Amino acid sequence: MRTDQTNTAVMAGIRALAFDVDGVLTDGGVWWGLEGAEFKRFGFADIMGLSLARRAGLMLGLISGEDTPLIDRLAAKLSIAFVVKGTRDKAAALQAFAAFADIAIEQVGFMGDDVNDLPALRVAGLSAAPADAAADVLASVQFVAQRSGGHGAARDLVEALLHARGLTAEEAFSRG
Repeated sequence: MRTDQTNTAVMAGIRALAFDVDGVLTDGGVWWGLEGAEFKRFGFADIMGLSLARRAGLMLGLISGEDTPLIDRLAAKLSIAFVVKGTRDKAAALQAFAAFADIAIEQVGFMGDDVNDLPALRVAGLSAAPADAAADVLASVQFVAQRSGGHGAARDLVEALLHARGLTAEEAFSRG
């Protein structure tokens, strides 16, 4: 976690979080079956992290360049109402998320892992990346998770935001 560039006041002011999917909520890998089925792995640390964020009152969104039904399934499991799939303009999608949430873009955090996420990371009120993100992304974000994509990076971000609000994960969990 890079605390030298991310202060508690910025984190405490975040009211909504959006996440890229592949490379952030997954490890970036994909398995294809012989008949065309696509499989991705989502870690329970991240799933619990998103659940804790929701319980703490943060609005959640998913913004992905991929257009796969697995994103819809994840959104349904976690009750995420804002989902943009198959987009090349993640900055515009993030701004639409802020409008959907009826908040300023400065109150929206975004976690991405690759160069196609940079425009959204630049407009977000809080920019974040998994530990294994692309070098250009790591150099430009305010928060770097201790863990890699699909292995708890989203959870690291959520717990840092909870801490900035004076909450523990257990306290957030008990709110739900």
